[in-house]
This record gives sequence, structure tokens and C-alpha cells, in this order.
Amino acid sequence: MDLKEIKSIIDLMKKNSLSEFELEEKDFKIKLKRPIGGSGPMLGGPVDDPELTAYSALARQSAAAVPSSPAPAAVPSGPESEIRSPMIGTFYLTPSPDAAPYVEVGSEVGPDTVVCILEAMKVMNEIKAEARGIITAVVAENGKPVEFGQVLFKIRPL
Repeated sequence: MDLKEIKSIIDLMKKNSLSEFELEEKDFKIKLKRPIGGSGPMLGGPVDDPELTAYSALARQSAAAVPSSPAPAAVPSGPESEIRSPMIGTFYLTPSPDAAPYVEVGSEVGPDTVVCILEAMKVMNEIKAEARGIITAVVAENGKPVEFGQVLFKIRPL
């Protein structure tokens, strides 16, 4: 199951006012929960992977250490598009708390370039640019929750 399929499930949950969804196939299991009333983040059950739990805790602690970068004057302005969040989750610019960011303002990206991680239900999901261009702004704040469809980056197409 890929992110687009998960996004479709989330959309169906919203449209049909479902508060819980669970799917299990062969070696794959997903469980989505929303608070009654549909507002707030989706929640998952406990996680058995200590590495993901440790990363999540360290990333939250170090989120204040990685400030969001304003766009420098050297990046020319022009028609921009946006990289939006495909899901609800916590936005991380780095693969681990002590690593360099995936991308920065001025970075050239391609459709398969990983630009960030979204943590959803204790699963780290790599988000790709899905477009060719240059990052002109990092809009989302590192270590903070993002909503479905929220702008994460601005990108100038090449």
C-alpha cells in the first residue's frame, strides 16, 4: 500500500464520518483512528519498533534546534508551485536528529528526490518532490504537526 492509497482511505473516512478504519492483508496491517467529530490528528496504536520511538522522541527534542529557513534573496522569484502534505503527520526535515536536512532553500530537486519525512502512526514516511525544480521556501516547521494538503515547500519549476 502506498501513500496515495492511504490518502484515499483518509479521504473516505472524512467523507463518511468514520472514526476508525482497519485493514489487514498478508504481511500488511494498517489501523487509522480519528477523534469523534473528525478534528485533530489521526492516532495509531503502540509501536513495537524502539528505533522509531527513539527517533520520534529525539526529533521532538531537537525540533527547536533546526529553525525554518527563510528564502534567501539569491533565489529568483517567478511562478511557484507547492509541495503539499499527502497526509496528517509530524514534519521532519532530516532523516535523524543529528543529520543534515534532505533539502534546503536553493536545492534542486527531481520527481524522486526525498524532501522530508512525515511521521504518521509511528511510521516514518519519506515524501518525494514529485516535480522538478528549485526549493524556494520551507513553509512547514520542523518537528511540528501538519495537516493533509498543507503546504510544506514552495518550488520554482525548471
